[in-house]
Amino acid sequence: MNLSRILKKSTLAAVSLALVTLAAAAEKIVIKGSDTLGAKMVPQLAEEFKAIKAKQGVEVIFEIAAEGSSTGVAAVIDSTADLGMSSREAKKTEESKALLKGVKMAPIEVAKDGIALIANAKNPMDSITSREVEKIFTGDVENWSSINGVSGDISIYTRNTSSGTYAVFQQMALRKRDYAPASQKMAGNEQIASEVAKNPNGIGYVGLAYLGTPGIKTLPVDGITPEKASYPFARPLYYYYNGNAEMRPIVKEFVDFCLSKEGQKIVKDVHFISIL
Repeated sequence: MNLSRILKKSTLAAVSLALVTLAAAAEKIVIKGSDTLGAKMVPQLAEEFKAIKAKQGVEVIFEIAAEGSSTGVAAVIDSTADLGMSSREAKKTEESKALLKGVKMAPIEVAKDGIALIANAKNPMDSITSREVEKIFTGDVENWSSINGVSGDISIYTRNTSSGTYAVFQQMALRKRDYAPASQKMAGNEQIASEVAKNPNGIGYVGLAYLGTPGIKTLPVDGITPEKASYPFARPLYYYYNGNAEMRPIVKEFVDFCLSKEGQKIVKDVHFISIL
């Protein structure tokens, strides 16, 4: 066998070994749930974590699906996700369902958020009271004239029923009353902000990360802005996991990163409130 063939075979063997090593080093983390966490914050945390691990020779693949808190809780119960993103606490019925499958719903608070009230930029209001919020979103008041003095049918934009934000806002702002029948349900924060920006009579709520959307204004509630700890509609954001099973090392490493100073800086950079 001549030297060129020996070198060629050696090169192919080295490449094959490298590919096998790379495949062995690849790690996958599946995260499902809340749009509030999953639209911006978690993807940015994931990208930074991937970059850190890549420098260590470890490839990390993330599968992130942001379809609402209920889907995140369900994914943990069904063992189809390592982490379930949720902008609300797990319900008692969900915890009971989990226990029947041997799953303990364990929460990790990863950030805080304020459910901000937004109106169209042309709306003459500069603030709103919590009582006015309840009247508008339950349908007690249907025309802006009794709120800001300018006649126009109020267009209400909310999250859909699988959203944790939908449930938390109903509990906090509506005192558990039903939403107005005419309220329009949107898939995510971005859609709500977009619709309010297009509609002079629109009002809705979004997470802090969406307050920079052109065409909208933030309405302080009872004189308090949504990034303040005393804001009436502030809430924690969670990762849920199965507390009855040992968390995989790569998942624990990612969670630890999210809770670190570096991770919490990203939390603040996307306009959420750090837990540190």
